[in-house]
Amino acid sequence: MKRLALVLVALAAATSAANADDRIAPVTDPTVKQECGGCHMAFPAGLLPARSWRRMLDGRADHFGEDLALSPETADLIAGYLSVNAGDTATRGLARKYMRWVAPDGAPLRITENPAFLRKHPFPDSTWSDPKVVTKSNCLACHAGAAQGDFERGDFEKGGRTRPPF
Repeated sequence: MKRLALVLVALAAATSAANADDRIAPVTDPTVKQECGGCHMAFPAGLLPARSWRRMLDGRADHFGEDLALSPETADLIAGYLSVNAGDTATRGLARKYMRWVAPDGAPLRITENPAFLRKHPFPDSTWSDPKVVTKSNCLACHAGAAQGDFERGDFEKGGRTRPPF
C-alpha cells in the first residue's frame, strides 16, 4: 500500500500539466499503454472516475470476459496511474466536464455507460453496427485524435455534418 501511495504522488506531479488544456489527458505511462493498448485503445483515464478504474482493476480476472493476467505490481501501477488521472481528480477541462454527468457514487465500468458519452452519442443502432465502427468503444472510428485525448470534435463534424460519415 505504501508503494501505491508513492506511485500516486509521482504520477500526480508528472501529469498535472496534462490537465491544463481542454483535452482529456492521453495515456502517457508506458506500462498502461502496453498492457491496456495491447487489446484496445488505451483509454484516457479522465473518461471514468477513479472508483470505476479501481473496480475494473479489482475485477481483472474477468475484464469483459478476459483474464488480464497482470502481476499484483503491474495491476497496482495501472490502478495508481488511472486513479491519479481519473476524471474526478481533474480540476478543469473536458475530463471534469465529462464527470459532471456521473452520479456522485456512480462507478460505470464502461466509458460507453458514462451519461456524458450517451448524451454526446445519440446515434441509431445502425451506426454502432457499421463495419467501420463495430463497437461503441471504438473511439478512433470517428475521433482520429482520440489516442491523444482529443474527443471534442469528431471527424464527422468537419464541414457541418452532425452524424458519422457512414
